[in-house]
Amino acid sequence: MIAVIDYGLGNLRSVRRGLERCGADVEVTRSPGRIKAADGLVLPGVGSFDDGMRNLEPLKEALLDAVDEGVPLMGVCLGMQMLLEYSEEGDEAGLGVIEGRSLKFRRGKVPHMGWNTLSELDHAVFDGVYDGSHAYFVHSYYAESPELRVAASSDYHGRFASAVARGSVVGVQFHPEKSGEVGLRVLKNFVEMV
Repeated sequence: MIAVIDYGLGNLRSVRRGLERCGADVEVTRSPGRIKAADGLVLPGVGSFDDGMRNLEPLKEALLDAVDEGVPLMGVCLGMQMLLEYSEEGDEAGLGVIEGRSLKFRRGKVPHMGWNTLSELDHAVFDGVYDGSHAYFVHSYYAESPELRVAASSDYHGRFASAVARGSVVGVQFHPEKSGEVGLRVLKNFVEMV
């Protein structure tokens, strides 16, 4: 069972539908017990970093315990940024599951919104996805760190990490549930990892 974590900020229905299309048994949950019982976790997110971290607080311990036990976790958009240590967007600390921080784009129109290419693909969730494939983005912040394991990159007035990873944890800045066949392939690969 893959638990989609419901902390009040996320596109839960579309993420759930995408995972179900890929053959997953999916449960949207706010229960720490169900999070601990899950075989895989998805942390979606739309909104501000501080709101996300405050809303996630009652589920944080269960989520971190699952990660410590090696349960695969995928963070999506804001969910990816919440995996990092902190964000310029606010004062709340991130989960710190992946070293790094979230910085605001300094150039170009913000938010970065629309289709963009994925390159330098270096993670199992991108098996069968070719370099130059397009994914759908809506974000004003991006992940950055000298230690960051970049699993994919994109270009928006400079290179940025469109996916990051550490062990069984992967974060994608784009929305796979809105990225057509490429996004479904990424979700299917995550389901297969689980």
